[in-house]
Amino acid sequence: MKPTRIAAALAGVAYAALALATPLQAAELRMAWWGGESRHVATQKALEACGAKHGHTVKGEFTGFDGYLEKLTTQMAGQTEADIMQVNWPWLPLFSKDGAGFADLRALKGLDLSNWSEDDLKAGSMNGVLQGLSVSTTGRVFFFNETTFQKAGVPIPKSWDEFFAATKTIKEKLGADYYTFNAVKETAQLLVTLAVVQKTGKDLVDPATNRVAWTPEELAAGISFLGKLVETGAIRSQKEEAADGNVNLFEKPAWAEGKIAGSYEWDSTYSKYADPLKDGQVLRPVAMLKLADAVTEGVYRKPSMVFTISKNSKDPEAAAQIVNCLLNEPEGIDALGTARGLPASKAAAARLGDSGEPEVRAANAIVMASSGPLVSPFNEHPEIRAAFIDTLEEYAYGQISAEDGAQQIIDTVNDVLAKFD
Repeated sequence: MKPTRIAAALAGVAYAALALATPLQAAELRMAWWGGESRHVATQKALEACGAKHGHTVKGEFTGFDGYLEKLTTQMAGQTEADIMQVNWPWLPLFSKDGAGFADLRALKGLDLSNWSEDDLKAGSMNGVLQGLSVSTTGRVFFFNETTFQKAGVPIPKSWDEFFAATKTIKEKLGADYYTFNAVKETAQLLVTLAVVQKTGKDLVDPATNRVAWTPEELAAGISFLGKLVETGAIRSQKEEAADGNVNLFEKPAWAEGKIAGSYEWDSTYSKYADPLKDGQVLRPVAMLKLADAVTEGVYRKPSMVFTISKNSKDPEAAAQIVNCLLNEPEGIDALGTARGLPASKAAAARLGDSGEPEVRAANAIVMASSGPLVSPFNEHPEIRAAFIDTLEEYAYGQISAEDGAQQIIDTVNDVLAKFD
């Protein structure tokens, strides 16, 4: 090849390489999120680093959780929402029941979706369209006070049968004012859900019909399981809890003293429950307790929150670059750390390694390893949650049977779901 042709060929290769390396035209973007001071600081640092890397400017709009939904609702209605938004996972049906509320993330070239499992991507999808990327994955896990069980001379239970046997021994040896567990309001609802899911292998909502997947008999059995926890003295009744003013578990002296020896909480909240314990007491995350006839462990696993991109963004590809940097690239990963929990992105998880509290990592490992059906965000729809909690309170006060309560919940939930057909 002649020198001039060689030079021309090299120039062509260089031009092509330059074209591939050239970033998108600089964009001015907005990102909205809620959180505390540590999250605000970490996110602003991450946006500065990712903006500098990709040549964009990103303005942060941050606040506390209270009022965030109302503000987002107003902005979405007026099409004035930020380019990038942190959205609570259960809100996806509220804003995008047909999969058209936000940008289709699969259509954006700047996102490396290989860093999420298919279950994660399904959880962030509405009507089959990817609407949000899971920032972190959370779930409910059992926490037990190891010290209380040791004091009674019984091991921490590994099944519900062992749990009820341990409850009896603890009552006999330590006193009637000792309880092995806690279950009020949301936790009571999720324990009923756990019992039903373990026996049926089905989530509350059948995705094929968008109606309750459980029969009244199956849900009644779950409600009766909650009743058994009260009858055996494993938990205090809702009536007793209400008489005390429904104080948060981690604020109760009985919890701090080890007189309430366990609960079913989010994996990321370990410190909130461990820190109040008196010196010498040890709180352990424990593998899922299973019923004897369980067909699955019934883990309640979900995205703690998702990042979405506005369908009205003037530069969605630039927004995708920033989101990808925040979740998948070293600059964003290092700046965010675990400000939003242990990351769901494989790239972020690998880069952060063992950072974070070991107990939280252990609890999250239990959540991630446990089996269970894909959880619908409708489980946490405000009206559906209220239907469960209100009916379970009626049941606790003897105003309704487990069978009638189950039918009442199913009817109410199906009425709510019908609005999203």
